[in-house]
Amino acid sequence: MSKATFDDGRREDDEAKYFLFALGANVRALRSQRGMTRKILAHDSGVSERYLAKLEAGEGNASVQILRQIAAAMDTTLVELVSSGDELSPEMQDLYRLGRRLPPDQLGAAISVIKERLIKPDEAAKGRRISLVGLRGAGKSTLGPLLAERLGFQFVELNEVIEKEYGASLGEIFSLAGQPSFRRWERRCFTDIVTKQDEVVIATGGSIVVDEKTLSLLLGRTHAIWLQAKPEEHMARVVAQGDMRPIANSREAMSDLRQILAARTPLYRRANASCDTSGKKVKESLRDLELIASSLLSEDMQ
Repeated sequence: MSKATFDDGRREDDEAKYFLFALGANVRALRSQRGMTRKILAHDSGVSERYLAKLEAGEGNASVQILRQIAAAMDTTLVELVSSGDELSPEMQDLYRLGRRLPPDQLGAAISVIKERLIKPDEAAKGRRISLVGLRGAGKSTLGPLLAERLGFQFVELNEVIEKEYGASLGEIFSLAGQPSFRRWERRCFTDIVTKQDEVVIATGGSIVVDEKTLSLLLGRTHAIWLQAKPEEHMARVVAQGDMRPIANSREAMSDLRQILAARTPLYRRANASCDTSGKKVKESLRDLELIASSLLSEDMQ
C-alpha cells in the first residue's frame, strides 16, 4: 500500500469519526432542547436506549431508517439531524464553523447583533401582543394574568388552549399522539391566537422555542419576554404547584433540569427582552415585568 493510499484511508476514517461525533452531538442537543429523556425518545422512536446511548457517544453507525425514526420522534427533519454544515455554501460554512466555536451565550449575542444590524424587523406585525417564554416554574402562569390585568389586555394560557382544542390533557396528547403531533397543535393554536387577537398576554409552554417555525412566528408576531430563574427556584416552584415527581429522584431531576435549561438558553435568548425572577416576590417581579412590557409596547408605537 502506498503512503498516499494510506493517508487517504486515514483521512476518510477521521472524516467518518467526525461525522458520527457531530451526529451524536446533534441528537443529544435536539433531545435536550425538547426536554426528552433517552427513555422517552426510545419509546417514541422505537430505537433502544442502549443504541441511542451509543449513537449520542458517536459510536453508532445508524441506518437511514433508524435516523428517520429518531428525527420523526423529535419532530425534526433528517437534514437537521445529520447536518454538520458541509451541505452549505462556502459563506454559510464559515458562519457555521464560527458558530460552533462560540459558547451558547456568545452565540445568542451574535445572533442578536446580526438581527439588529442586518435584518430590519416588521415591528407592526407584533401588534400589542406579549408572549412569555421560559422553563416551567419561571412564573409565566402566575405573572401572566397579573401583567394582562395591569395592561388591560386579555390573558391566554397556550397549553390550556391546546388541551381544549385537542380534547385531552397534555400528558395524553404526548402519550397518544407523540411530540410531532403536539408541535403541530401548538403551532396551529398559537397561529390562531396571534392572527385573531391583539392586546393579549400569552403564557407559552416551556418547550415552544424548540420548534423553529413556531419560534419564528412567536418572534415575528409578538413581543417576547424570557422569564428567567435559577434552576433551584424552577424546581421549588414546580413542587409548590403540587407536582411531587421531582422529589422522587431530586438529584436526577435537577440534573435533567440543568441540562434542558442549558440546551434551551440560546433559544430563550432570542426573545426581545428578559426578566429575572430569581429571589424576588411576585410583586417585585410583576413590577419589573410591567416596565419591560411597557417599554417594548412603547417602542412599537414609535
